[in-house]
Amino acid sequence: MNNNHYIKSIELLRKASSTDGFLASALDISNYKRVWSRDGVICGLAALASGDNELIKTFEKTIHTLAAHQHAMGTIPSNVAFKGKKVEVSYGGLAGRVDAVTWFVIGVCQLAHYKQDHQIVETYKSHIDKCLALLNAWEFNNKHLMYVPLSGNWADEYITDGYVLYDQLLRLWALKSYNHFKNNKDVSNKIIAIEEQLRINFIGDSDSDKFHPRAYEAMDKKSYLPASFSPSGYKTQYDAFANSLFVILDLGTQELKEDIISYSQNLLSTTKLTVLPAFWPPVMEEDKEWNLLKDNCKYEFRNFPYEFHNAGSWPMVNGFYGLALAHMGHDNAAQELLKSINHLNEQKEFSFYENFHTKTGEPIGVPKCAWSAAGAVILHQTLNNNFKILVD
Repeated sequence: MNNNHYIKSIELLRKASSTDGFLASALDISNYKRVWSRDGVICGLAALASGDNELIKTFEKTIHTLAAHQHAMGTIPSNVAFKGKKVEVSYGGLAGRVDAVTWFVIGVCQLAHYKQDHQIVETYKSHIDKCLALLNAWEFNNKHLMYVPLSGNWADEYITDGYVLYDQLLRLWALKSYNHFKNNKDVSNKIIAIEEQLRINFIGDSDSDKFHPRAYEAMDKKSYLPASFSPSGYKTQYDAFANSLFVILDLGTQELKEDIISYSQNLLSTTKLTVLPAFWPPVMEEDKEWNLLKDNCKYEFRNFPYEFHNAGSWPMVNGFYGLALAHMGHDNAAQELLKSINHLNEQKEFSFYENFHTKTGEPIGVPKCAWSAAGAVILHQTLNNNFKILVD
């Protein structure tokens, strides 16, 4: 990221800062002028990466806002809106947001690690304990993988449901981050159990009983991990965010991680934008999953092929893929990816669009999207200033 790109990214994060935390967009568009859990924590990671004290203060406010509006059952808000004296709290739309909970725990621990202040974790310990208990309850069958509803995470209008890889990995990251401070035996055992179930059900390198052995055997095996599975079978779309997290968390064998990187680089090289689509391939009208996709929207349909979650390209997601490349020592490839992310963010006078049409390259979604800037900042600081997120 050249100096101008970096300056513009930091400027946007400042514009998206409020007295209550990071807003999803610097513009008052739709429901983006709210403090969101996942957006706020990802922007918070960028704040830590930048070392900017004002942005870090905004991150602290973000965490405080989310904790202050935690549901009695432990749910962290998907988003919180402040309208004068009125506060609107949402825990999800068509379904609750599982990843709001895990991103909150990750955020608290990342902040404490950066500031080298264990007391931050202690301040939010009761909130975190509620979160972890809720995540256990969401297993339903007590077999160490959470069952996530359709619309239950950031890809809230996509087709993944059931045992969604992305959500299992975020939970694992949250537990590892928390245990960095607590070194708790029960948490350690849960980490081991989750990793084992990931090996059994997503990688298949264990003789232990799978959740759905018939579906696993029938699955068309890929060189990456499937996006999700449920009683109805496996969804084998490539999930760029999930596979990036798998590499960042250093799971699986070296060969598997390199296979994921190889597939990702090959896919990236074939796209107009030279970045990864969020999911691949796109679900087309003739596909059996089209009806599931087209009905999964509360207001307007946005998941046309190559758009939004349906194989659209997101700067934020690519920022995390860049971290995966850097983790594997592919710094040159990560630098090239950063250039491509910058190119997306600078479109239309640095509009920082939410996502792009993968086939045409046209910007779509919300402009001045804070986490589009955040993804670039985190990757730049990782590559050029040795910033490291806490992953264990």
